[in-house]
Parts: sequence; C-alpha cells; structure tokens
Amino acid sequence: MKTHRHGNLSGVHWQEFVLEGFQGGVETQALLFAVFLVLYTVTILGNLTMITVITLDARLHSPMYFFLKNLSFLDVCYSSVIAPNALVNFFSSTKVISFGGCATQFFFFSLLVTTEGFLLAVMAYDRFLAICSPLQYPVTMHLSKCTCLVLGTYCGGCLNSVVQTSLTFQLPFCRSNRINHFFCDVPPLLQLACANTALNELVMFGICGLIIVGTTLVVLISYGYITVTILKMHLNSGRQKVFSTCGSHMTAVSLFYGTVFVMYAQPGAMESMEKGKVVSIFYTLVIPMLNPLIYSLRNKDVKDALRRLWQRREAL
Repeated sequence: MKTHRHGNLSGVHWQEFVLEGFQGGVETQALLFAVFLVLYTVTILGNLTMITVITLDARLHSPMYFFLKNLSFLDVCYSSVIAPNALVNFFSSTKVISFGGCATQFFFFSLLVTTEGFLLAVMAYDRFLAICSPLQYPVTMHLSKCTCLVLGTYCGGCLNSVVQTSLTFQLPFCRSNRINHFFCDVPPLLQLACANTALNELVMFGICGLIIVGTTLVVLISYGYITVTILKMHLNSGRQKVFSTCGSHMTAVSLFYGTVFVMYAQPGAMESMEKGKVVSIFYTLVIPMLNPLIYSLRNKDVKDALRRLWQRREAL
C-alpha cells in the first residue's frame, strides 16, 4: 500500500482486498461450497438449455423468446462474474483480490444486473404490445427494433455501472482492506472508506431507486392494460394462456426487483452486511437459477420445444 507524504491515513491506498466471505469453520465452508456449486451448476445448465432450445426451435423465433434468450444470457454472465471466484475463496487461505480485479468484478456485475432490470421492463412492454395490439404487433416489434431495445438496456446498464464504479473506486480505502462480503459490492466497500461517503450513498440510492421505480412503473402500466384486455376476452383458453405467460414474467420481476430494492434502494441497506450477504446469494445465484424454471415449467411452448428437441436427439 501507499501512504500519504504527511502520514495521514486518508492517503492510504490498498493495492489488494481480502474478501472475508462467510464466517465458520471448515465444515461450514464445505457446506456453503456445495450449496454455491449446486446453485451455480443448475443456473448454467438451465439457462444454457433455454438458450439452446430457443435458438434451435424455429417456432420460438419470436420477440418474446428473443428477449427471454437474452435474459438467460444475462443470468449466465452475471452469476459467472460472482460464483467462480466465491467457490475458489471458500477453501483459499488468502481470499485476496487485487484492486483492479475488485473494480472489474464490480463493474461487470453492476452492468449486467442493471441491464437485466431494464430488460425485464422491456419484456413487459413486449407483452403489452402483443396482447393489447395483436394486429400491429408483428409490424411494431420487428427484429431490428427488438435488437435496438436490447442494446438500449445494455447502454443503460453501462451508464449506471460507469457512474457507480468511478464514484466508488476513487475513494481512499484506509480503514481496512478486508471486505465483509463474498464479492466486491458498493455497501461493504463504502464501509472501508475514510472519506465522506454521503455523495456515494445518495447516488446509489438515487440511481437504483430511479431505475427500480421507473422500470416498475413500466411493468405495472403494461400489466394494467394487459389485465383490462384479458378481462374482455371471451375464450377461457385464451385467458389461461395469457395468464400463464404473464404470470411467469411477473414472478421473475417480483423476485428480482424485490431483492435489489432491499439491497440497494432503501436507507437501511448498508446496516447489516450479514443480511446483505443472504440477499446477495438470492439475486446472484437463486434468481438466475429460478428464471429458466419459471419460464419453462409455466410455458407450454417451451415445454413442447424441449420435448421436440429431446425426440430429435433420440432419433439420432
């Protein structure tokens, strides 16, 4: 580390951090390793299966499944930013991560998680157009527009990530280099800073709150119109199919936005790191694992596509 020329601690700059992770002995670490490994493995297999099925089955080449494939890709990426390093650290004696490595991990994590939040709102907008304007939908949601919407979610995620990363890692971390977490995140990093972090906290709560409120409004307004349209339907079979599709998306939205709000968008978010670790497990591993299950188990088209893919495999 480097020290300020006047010996002031505010000038200390750590070249590496230690990710403390979870407390407990070897047995506890082994149990957590097994839990993380199972969650991560199921996450990767489930989401790669969704990507493969949607890519190979021509009947799923529609905007809804285009967005769903991108959601699965995001889940694979952002869980992979966290889980492999966490798995290694369970049995590591040092648990060290470089300053640059920590900043890089946080940048991509923030980018991908924010992008997923925007993508869930885009998916709600897509369902609104498909159900409320079915005749105009094929013209409105063409491939180039879908691509632009996805790229827009990445641009929004990148903007938030650049702001959060630059504001966080320009702080002097002089209190300690031991991060009370299993990955580099804003709340535990701000606890190590010896400068005034009021601006950082305000920006974090403000941006995250704005993103969550904005995307939630898009979802609620979209589903408000969808609900009115469904109630006007005369065929029960049509209602059931729409409710099944929209119910899957609302479940994914509620899980994701709820946990992100608890962690980042309310003032008590930084008070308990132990609670934060549990919440973080939920949105870094559990939700990415559940998303393919939510969308496949409640979606007849996906189940039929899986069946056709399996039959094709057996025929070979």
